[in-house]
Amino acid sequence: MRTGLVGVAVLVAAAGVAAALAVSPWWWIGAVPLALLALLGVWDLVQRRHSVLRNYPVIGHARFLLERIRPELQQYFVERNFDGRPFDRDVRSIVYERAKGTDAEEPYGTERDVYQTGHEFLVPSMAPRPVPEQPPRVRIGGPDCTQPYDMALLNVSAMSFGSLSSNAILALNGGAAAGGFAHDTGEGGMSEYHLRPGGDLVWEVGTGYFGCRTRDGDFDAREFADKAAHPNVKCVSLKLSQGAKPGIGGVLPGAKVNAEIARVRDVPQGRTVESPPYHRVFSTPRELIRFVARMRELSGGKPAGFKLCVGSRGQFLAVCKAMIEEGTAPDFIIVDGAEGGTGAAPLEFADNIGTPLTEGLITVHNALVGAGLRDRVRIGASGKIATGSDLVKRLLQGADYGNAARAMMFAVGCIQAQRCHTNTCPTGVTTQDPRRARALDVGDKTERVTRLQQATVASALQIMASMGVTDPAELGPHMLRRRIDPQTVRSYDELYDWLSPGQLLAEPPADWAADWAAADPDTFTV
Repeated sequence: MRTGLVGVAVLVAAAGVAAALAVSPWWWIGAVPLALLALLGVWDLVQRRHSVLRNYPVIGHARFLLERIRPELQQYFVERNFDGRPFDRDVRSIVYERAKGTDAEEPYGTERDVYQTGHEFLVPSMAPRPVPEQPPRVRIGGPDCTQPYDMALLNVSAMSFGSLSSNAILALNGGAAAGGFAHDTGEGGMSEYHLRPGGDLVWEVGTGYFGCRTRDGDFDAREFADKAAHPNVKCVSLKLSQGAKPGIGGVLPGAKVNAEIARVRDVPQGRTVESPPYHRVFSTPRELIRFVARMRELSGGKPAGFKLCVGSRGQFLAVCKAMIEEGTAPDFIIVDGAEGGTGAAPLEFADNIGTPLTEGLITVHNALVGAGLRDRVRIGASGKIATGSDLVKRLLQGADYGNAARAMMFAVGCIQAQRCHTNTCPTGVTTQDPRRARALDVGDKTERVTRLQQATVASALQIMASMGVTDPAELGPHMLRRRIDPQTVRSYDELYDWLSPGQLLAEPPADWAADWAAADPDTFTV
């Protein structure tokens, strides 16, 4: 339709030029503007830099005009993210600029109120260190893992094929391949678009067991083992819950379930796909730990772990007790914060259910430390990690590495139109309409994904160096401060209790004692 309108404009412009040449020079008054608009429309269709212009020739320029006058409008507009919560427009601008390779320093000082209650800041050192030439990597793999993997500090978080277009998946995985970081498949199965570029994969399996699913919806161990053996698969992950909507499963509208997606997910074509809110393969903490160990075995010894949005501390402590009694543990745990985004979630879930990433990370980290398990389990953080400072904060709160979804979507062209569930995404990121998806140029967006990850990690290393740190292991909670009121500032070391190794096994502190005593590895009921 849009291409047809440009074609009509070209024909009308040509007719106007012909009339000006053959009938009267007065026709040039209308012919020249029409010809310029037609040329602009043709250029928009053939250029590959802007997906919006390829899908919306000519009229799409209005968006870029508004971007140019952003500073004057900024105080009147609040950018919104997928789940309806405010997303800092300055952060979004940083992400866009880094993805485009035009990251630059801004004049003048901060526009934030540093005396506002809740303001946080990292503590610089009087003796800064040189920035490391190479970013450190995180070894994933405990004593039961025979194929450990060295994870980058920042990786692509879980986003499924089906929710995202084939071109978006190609760009994300291509960026991961070029930059040497990992790409989480999301729970929608592992498609050829995840495999073709050759990027490292974390294969996520959710409650629907898509891609390793029997006809009646159970886990298919043989199919899982066959696919997990692929050399691109570096880790396997079991999704327990998602930050934006913990306690309910994902939904993919039937309009987006074409033949290809149906084949990847092992589901019927054209029918809405709903993931169950719970797993069939386990019902107790002990069974969960046994199943993660089975996933590791079926994958040939690759790192296996799970992802969750933290809820009850007692339930997670029950999982820790199961690890101790079973004598095995996941190689990694990904903590998804309640502030994480999604293309579709009930607003009440997005706004009211789930633990924010800060508290979730600190809970998981402390529980593993107190149970004497932290040295064998790595922690990933997921939830609004968009800048180097975000990453540093999560590292000192207990994470070993971070995953980014929203920022990576910005890199491949997302403009937060909030039409993910309608199959009419204007930039081709979250649609299965081939005409819309083709607007997303894979080559250009692949480079943007790589640039964003590299620039963000470089920023994190530069920040750490300014704090007198060259390795994430040197970071500590005393290096992050929060303003409690206009006169009071406290460090995270003071704000939260930090357990010592094995403390829960020896003598649980008063604040943890009741939860630890009630935790039962054979039930999630606490």
